[in-house]
Amino acid sequence: MDSTAQRRIRAIQNHLASAATGDGQMSLLGTNNTAGEFFAEQGYSVVLPEKLQTGKWNVYRSGRSPLKLVSRFPDHPEISTLHDNFVHSVETFRDYKYLGTRIRVDGTVGEYKWMTYGEAGTARSAIGSGLGASVGLYFINRPEWLIVDHACSAYSYISVPLYDTLGPDAVKYIVNHAVVQAIFCVPQTLNILLSFLSEIPSVRLIVVVGGTDEQMPSLPSTTGVEVISYSKLLSEGRSRPHPFCPPKPDDVATICYTSGTTGTPKGAVLSHGNLIANVAGATVTVKFYPSDVWVSSSVLCAAITADLG
Repeated sequence: MDSTAQRRIRAIQNHLASAATGDGQMSLLGTNNTAGEFFAEQGYSVVLPEKLQTGKWNVYRSGRSPLKLVSRFPDHPEISTLHDNFVHSVETFRDYKYLGTRIRVDGTVGEYKWMTYGEAGTARSAIGSGLGASVGLYFINRPEWLIVDHACSAYSYISVPLYDTLGPDAVKYIVNHAVVQAIFCVPQTLNILLSFLSEIPSVRLIVVVGGTDEQMPSLPSTTGVEVISYSKLLSEGRSRPHPFCPPKPDDVATICYTSGTTGTPKGAVLSHGNLIANVAGATVTVKFYPSDVWVSSSVLCAAITADLG
């Protein structure tokens, strides 16, 4: 007996023109396997012999790599950290477009302004030469976000994303919990930071992206905090470049905090090895090409979005 789906398809086919005429008629309409049928035929995962200590649950691994966890790119096993990955990208695609931003003039969105991999690599070195320890990123998606994150990777600093949608209490908690020493922000979030500056004693440097030197507030020396523009830090780093301090795969790359909707924010500590394995595993099923252009719609604070960056 025909299934309901088959009867519906046959009814629709009666209203369609065939792809061929005569005896060799061929339907323009076909069926795709359901998720259950695909799983039954090919399988998404395999059951491992290990058992969990509690409960009767099975341990599964991807059917595309049943014998081992994917931790490196199959064609580039030498890439083990985010720094290795970006160095490889700069060397391979130096003159390719990397970071693009559409310029808005008088309310009208214009053409994209692009930064190449080589230009981003140079900026990464300059910014990283003037930083240290834990670095907070407190602004929405823009090229400087990724450049600062690449700088953290190159000099073994820990990046700590700060969602710009979080309230002051959550931001204050994360900065103190992660002992953040430098924060990158925009003029809008600068005012929020200054409102509770005395309550985040670990902070020693605030870098304002998109502001000019003349707009930077002058804080009393007793605060121990310097506020400078991103362009000034970039210029100082270019004049006094420091050699890279490459991280190891087990070194912490970033601490991603939850929004704190069910209590205080919780920090997920992710190593360079974790993040490389994350993207390397994705490349088993998804192929990336130099001609690809990725539109950043999700926030870069999300770990997977930053990975793909």
